[in-house]
Amino acid sequence: MWFKNLQIYRLPAPWAYTPEQLEEALSSNAFTPASSNELLRQGWDKPRPNGGLVHVVNKQMLIVLGTEKKLLPSSVINQVAKARAAEMEEAQGFAPGKKAMKELKERVADELLPRAFSIRGNVWTWIDPVNGWLVVDAASPAKADEVIKLLLKAVDRMPLESLRVQRSLVGVMTEWLQTDEAPAGFTVDMDTELRATGESKAAVRYVKHSLDPEEVRRHIAAGKQCTRLAMTWDSKISFVLTESLAIKGVKPLDVLDEKDAGVRNDDERFDGDFMLMTGELAKLMADVVEALGGEAKA
Repeated sequence: MWFKNLQIYRLPAPWAYTPEQLEEALSSNAFTPASSNELLRQGWDKPRPNGGLVHVVNKQMLIVLGTEKKLLPSSVINQVAKARAAEMEEAQGFAPGKKAMKELKERVADELLPRAFSIRGNVWTWIDPVNGWLVVDAASPAKADEVIKLLLKAVDRMPLESLRVQRSLVGVMTEWLQTDEAPAGFTVDMDTELRATGESKAAVRYVKHSLDPEEVRRHIAAGKQCTRLAMTWDSKISFVLTESLAIKGVKPLDVLDEKDAGVRNDDERFDGDFMLMTGELAKLMADVVEALGGEAKA
């Protein structure tokens, strides 16, 4: 398994909370399927079948927030309610008023909910108590916030902080493009976004397109700054660094696939992939932080 998006947080290193303590804390909100009249259900699920709520490999912890959501589009509710309203109008000689229509829609929603389709989703979180990382595999900060909110509710006084760095991320990425020089251990790839800071919000985006240094410098001279930059780390992992210090589009390259070759059963493969991922991503994040001037201390 590999996380595709990294929303990164900091814990004390080392973090002394044990897997057994975390398991107990999460158990009070373990995932159970939604009942017939529930629109949404969230809870901590098992990362591996027949395992616990905390999966541990080489001291690295993996947890997963499970979500079950019923699909009940408002258009369907409105359609059924409209038909019911027409029947009521015919029976009583006048159309239901605003309040009656609202109550009718609520009754229709309650009736349809047990027959609505369900969608299951998982958001994975990796906790590295050795190096003090907590990483949520979520494309947006809002999705990560759902996990963090429930985690802080479960773990009393969890010393969790957002990752902060010394230098301006937008400024540093712009500098890398302007000088056409990536930090040691990194290369700049063919995707980037430059955005104006003024009222125009003008933007130019390169997608799988070679970056012409002179052209990029002209955009920077015109007031644009880099807000997204595709990079490769140590010839092992490609990713996109964003202005919010999220790492997106994480993709292990062939050199890591070769390291992980071999025929194994599902559990061995899962644990091997997880151990490889956590080892490499911990080094990647440390190098990204170093390239941005180190961590900003409170």
